[in-house]
Amino acid sequence: MPPNSLFSNIFGRSPIGPIKRHIATAHSAATELAPFFRAVLIGDWDEATLIKQNIIALEEEADLIKKQVRLSLPKSLFLPVPRTDLLALVAVQDKVANRARDIAGIVAGRRMVFPEEMHEMLLRYLQRSIETSAQALNAINELDDLLETGFRGREAAHVEQMIEELDALESNSDDLQIQVRRILFTKEQDLPPIDVMFMYQVIEWIGDLADRASRVGGYLHMLLAR
Repeated sequence: MPPNSLFSNIFGRSPIGPIKRHIATAHSAATELAPFFRAVLIGDWDEATLIKQNIIALEEEADLIKKQVRLSLPKSLFLPVPRTDLLALVAVQDKVANRARDIAGIVAGRRMVFPEEMHEMLLRYLQRSIETSAQALNAINELDDLLETGFRGREAAHVEQMIEELDALESNSDDLQIQVRRILFTKEQDLPPIDVMFMYQVIEWIGDLADRASRVGGYLHMLLAR
């Protein structure tokens, strides 16, 4: 198959297409954590296990798209941004899906039972992290327009605003993490120490999900600054 045909089949009209599909898939993995935790908190492990498998499948799909981008993005492709920057963006996006899989794996694997006093705040905290991932997706979806405008002008200013909102969501996620940890701290003496240790790990990883999504904005900001 001629190189040009291969390029068209993989990327379509824009090389940004697979990058956008990649973060959409990664975000889908993060989104699945909401119904996963709702099932966990009521002890529905059959449902939680099914959702965990969905998350694993989405993470594997994101990984496949990442490999396709890495192997197929031509070094000679003319873009207003370096190829290496686009590949770095894909790499940081991929960590969102990886962390979603980590969270589902450890919670389901240990059949973790969180104190009831944590449930409401834990779900709020998780939702904010998912919203951070959604905002990263929204920002990446502006890449085509950014390319058309050469990362300048009104479109660039619009994306800058989106990145600021992304940072604010991640900061709020940090605040909610403190509140969740505070609740767990008050319940530590009533729980097995090993369970407490893993609960703190899960709390940290939910925050890491938001942090990794926020880094997508950081890479976009770097592209705007070039």
